[in-house]
Amino acid sequence: MIATETAEARILLVDDHPMLRHGLASYINQQEGLLVCGEAENLEQGLSRIESLDPGLVIVDITLRGSDGIELIRRIRADGNQVPILVLSMHDESLYAERVLRTGANGYIMKEEAREKVIEAIKQVLDGGTWVSPRVASLFVERTMVGQTPGRSPLSHLSNRELEVFRLIGKGFDTRTIAAELGISGKTVDVHRANIKKKLGMKRLSELVRYAVNCVESRDTD
Repeated sequence: MIATETAEARILLVDDHPMLRHGLASYINQQEGLLVCGEAENLEQGLSRIESLDPGLVIVDITLRGSDGIELIRRIRADGNQVPILVLSMHDESLYAERVLRTGANGYIMKEEAREKVIEAIKQVLDGGTWVSPRVASLFVERTMVGQTPGRSPLSHLSNRELEVFRLIGKGFDTRTIAAELGISGKTVDVHRANIKKKLGMKRLSELVRYAVNCVESRDTD
């Protein structure tokens, strides 16, 4: 059934990949009671569409043109807007799920999940719930049982950009490749790398690289 203008839940998609965005919009619009009311590819467009369209749910990717989804979430919440937010991203949930939830999102689901699971996550967040994978939920429970909080992860001390650099280091990218991927200079990458080492209490680059690779390969940030 194709959603109509009378659909109860109006959804805004914020993603910088047009083909993925349009494909997801088409699928969502086939679900009864759901309607994609607008799309955006960056932070400023996202904020503008939220103000003009007043959606009932915002679906955000981590990587956006010129900024990132975490900053968009922060800006939305800083404006006092409590619209439900679901992060749908290709980036490893082990690195980002806790962070986006602490920033103010209501759920995190990876793009590799089946589309039916994405719709399930959308409906749960729309109903006032929180969506994370069973693995992440189990991690939260384990930390609670030992008296820890999500923010106790070593990587919680990194800024959003530093976390991006850390992730790319873990994928084996060199300075030039990281700079091109993030649209920043090699010198800025070096500054971020130095800050990451300092925040993680590491002296040598080899130590940082080894830790980053282990985190990315094991999908474990503990």
